[in-house]
Amino acid sequence: MMLKSGDASALDRRGAISMLGSVMAVGVLGSCGGGEASSPASSSSTSSSSGSTSSPASTNAQCVVTPALTEGPYFVDEMLNRSDIRTDPATGAARPGVPLDLTLALSQVGASGCGPLAGALVDMWHCDALGVYSDVSAQRSVGQQFLRGYQISDAGGNVRFTTIYPGWYQGRAVHIHFKVRTNPAGARGTEFTSQLFFDEALTDQVHAQAPYSQKGRRDTPITADGIFRSGGTTLLVPLAASGGGYAGRMYVGVTA
Repeated sequence: MMLKSGDASALDRRGAISMLGSVMAVGVLGSCGGGEASSPASSSSTSSSSGSTSSPASTNAQCVVTPALTEGPYFVDEMLNRSDIRTDPATGAARPGVPLDLTLALSQVGASGCGPLAGALVDMWHCDALGVYSDVSAQRSVGQQFLRGYQISDAGGNVRFTTIYPGWYQGRAVHIHFKVRTNPAGARGTEFTSQLFFDEALTDQVHAQAPYSQKGRRDTPITADGIFRSGGTTLLVPLAASGGGYAGRMYVGVTA
């Protein structure tokens, strides 16, 4: 895929090789398979508060290959082209929760350098405030399509999603899934899947509010989540307060 000029700065061959040697390179090449919320008290931080679990700092950085993580059992290829994924298209009803605006800045990283990954299809999906995924028979949500959608990365490699802060379910830390496909309709292309995670002190603040508080305290912090440990702090989303919710930007690097 031809890369256009954008936000990512080019790296020389030597710098790229050094960078790739210090991280987990995991892009997969080959065939593609297939409410109202109260205003937040503060922006995301790495300090712990009373009763909360301290989180390490995010090490997310530009032009670093992002660790791949499991797709999990709840991916459904709905092919919903939309930036705001909060609603069920059939009813127009939005899932209640604290607003969350996320930008993913994609780059393609190789031995010869790094540049923005334009024209890639990026899916995002996650559970609602009470830990339920849409369109899953085991969760009695078949036919609903809330909190799912995709965007195509622009010339700078960016995709933007408006959603809600995720809830939790047994055995997993709070997370969001995403998948990058460079050629979803073709026989060849790059498919890369991973997850995003959040500061525990911030999650405590969010989950103390309705409707999250109905479910009680989560049973698994990020430090006890084996999937998070496989990816590490490069997958922690740095967030700042924005209006009545939060906003963040994550760099996602895939191998050329």
